Amino acid sequence: MTLDHLLKNVRVLDIAGDTAVGIGAIRFDSRQVQPGDVFVAVRGAQADGHLFIKKAVENGAVAVVCEQAPGEAATPGHRLTTTVRVADSAEALGRMASNYFHNPSNDLKIIGVTGTNGKTTVATLLWQLFTRLGYKCGLIGTIENRIGDQVVSSTHTTPDPVQLHELHRRMADAGCSHVFMEVSSHAIDQQRIAGVNFSGAVFTNLSHDHLDYHQTFAEYRDAKKKFFDDLPAGAFALTNTDDRNGMVMLQNTVATKHTYGLKKPADFKTRILENNLDGLYLDLDGASLHARMIGEFNAFNLTAAYATALLLGCDKIETLTALSDLRGAEGRFDYLSHPAKPGCIGIIDYAHTPDALEKVLETIRKLRNKNARVITVTGAGGDRDKTKRPVMARVSAQLSDQLILTSDNPRTEDPAAILRDMESGLDAEGLKKTLVIQDREQAIKTAVRLAGSGDVILIAGKGHEKYQDIMGTKFPFDDKETLKKFFYEHAESA
Repeated sequence: MTLDHLLKNVRVLDIAGDTAVGIGAIRFDSRQVQPGDVFVAVRGAQADGHLFIKKAVENGAVAVVCEQAPGEAATPGHRLTTTVRVADSAEALGRMASNYFHNPSNDLKIIGVTGTNGKTTVATLLWQLFTRLGYKCGLIGTIENRIGDQVVSSTHTTPDPVQLHELHRRMADAGCSHVFMEVSSHAIDQQRIAGVNFSGAVFTNLSHDHLDYHQTFAEYRDAKKKFFDDLPAGAFALTNTDDRNGMVMLQNTVATKHTYGLKKPADFKTRILENNLDGLYLDLDGASLHARMIGEFNAFNLTAAYATALLLGCDKIETLTALSDLRGAEGRFDYLSHPAKPGCIGIIDYAHTPDALEKVLETIRKLRNKNARVITVTGAGGDRDKTKRPVMARVSAQLSDQLILTSDNPRTEDPAAILRDMESGLDAEGLKKTLVIQDREQAIKTAVRLAGSGDVILIAGKGHEKYQDIMGTKFPFDDKETLKKFFYEHAESA
């Protein structure tokens, strides 16, 4: 592998040295550099890779890719074989990684799904759908990554560029034809998807989230839009026309534009005929569909998956038949029935934004029995957007009969301080119906004790997660298993 090959399609501003140098691996963490590697100095949110060039060279890097020349001070007593200056190191890293793994996205049809809510469900639905239609597919997302039926652990919604292109290569080599991947706003902004040749992009919706990182809603929106702006002419861009930012995504894209929705005119239109705990009855693109999923938000998700399949050339009837039997993603409106209280159910959902909570709670209120109460257990993550905390509590109180505020993933923050932030969004009426129980297990146990026959318990915020992140340690914790435990304990003692 030569540096010339790695730098193909990277806009180089200045090169000094021998560009035919042999390369071992691409690294952007100086601690991992081995003799013969190339080190890419990336400016991150927490640290600037340019500060670690000296360490990388000491560890044996034979080339450095950077935005500013390191200078003699950064490499005293060491001779760099090659220094490459580029306009954007993060973008260069992605393009180099693609070249290093022989541009795997050219061998795959890769569909990216972005938006605040629904990314995981739409990507998972597409993976399930195309698998049922006979394709071998890859999945990259929040819950897990998959190469066909092989599960690969997931640590980020969108992996770093080297991991991402390596994963794409493994998928291509394994015979996958399609890859469905979540694309987060962080990944777009940090150039983690640089070098990926997308065949299509799907926009779900946009609401309040990640303002700790993007600072303003406009910056958050524009990060999503950049994904569509960068699509190639041969790709398709599919957007939710009912979302107020949906058409913004299509403003500057050169991809073929398509829309889906439930209310406004759209290329792919759905109408809800019936919505209950047995599932959704839809008029989808002029055809009847009974789906095993619940709620208006899932009608959007199903429509997005259907539209994507048709844009990729799938048969309409075969697609509708397969969609009718799909269940969506783990931890998204998962529910359990209480074994001793008729009609009492518990719902586990990943909802961790004001908009997601509102949609889930509105769905529950529409589906519940007339006299049933809604008991919500929720919290907010630490080291994340603080401005959404009071709004989440206010929305939850307004749409619940009983609210229990509890700890989510406090990370390095004080859980009690997070709960105080949430309480600040409650008015006098909201405070009357709210309990604050910091221990999440006890909060779920209390909700089960308070629930009667026909009542609905919503455990929101963590969904599929199997841990609580506290001061850098991930302690085992599973909302669904915890709820199940207390359902059966309560049933046995009744």
